[in-house]
Amino acid sequence: MLVGWQAAKSELGFDGHPTVIYVKAREDAIEDVSAVLPATLYPEIPGLVQVSRPSDALLAKRVTETTFSAPFLGLAGVALLIGGIGVANTMYTSVLERRTEIGLRRAPGAGRGQIRARFLTESVVLSALGGVAGTVIGVLATLGYATYQGWSPAIPLPALALGTGSTVLIGITAGVYPSIRASRLPPAQALSAA
Repeated sequence: MLVGWQAAKSELGFDGHPTVIYVKAREDAIEDVSAVLPATLYPEIPGLVQVSRPSDALLAKRVTETTFSAPFLGLAGVALLIGGIGVANTMYTSVLERRTEIGLRRAPGAGRGQIRARFLTESVVLSALGGVAGTVIGVLATLGYATYQGWSPAIPLPALALGTGSTVLIGITAGVYPSIRASRLPPAQALSAA
């Protein structure tokens, strides 16, 4: 909020020595104004005057956000990779443990596509549940921390959708090989595994 000189003196106890002065300059004159401003405002000791531009602050903010975003994106990628490997391992183990069930479904006429669809669906559901649980935990942690700090929480909805959507894609990718392996088991071999 900007206040006039007289109002600042009468209402805010201003002593007549400003600590911040805002100067508006044309875009092409910013460098020239920045150069002469310290000597103009405080000719005795111009070095005490600091000149900054809002664009410099915005640039610094962008650099900071980029610097912090890259490692967090890297960590998220590693977490998704580890999660995908975990889902693939779980589904592969499930295929090995459920060979009898696969044989019992194939013997009466269940096709390879039905077996593939069943295991792929399980993989996607497993990943989606993990993604939703992770999203809920992340949102609750963000809300809790923001409340603790006295901040207003900011939850980016596109990031939530991207995170949950990524887990579904990972579930599809991780479930492809186990579902194909399950569908290729001959019924006789699957039943003899019991």
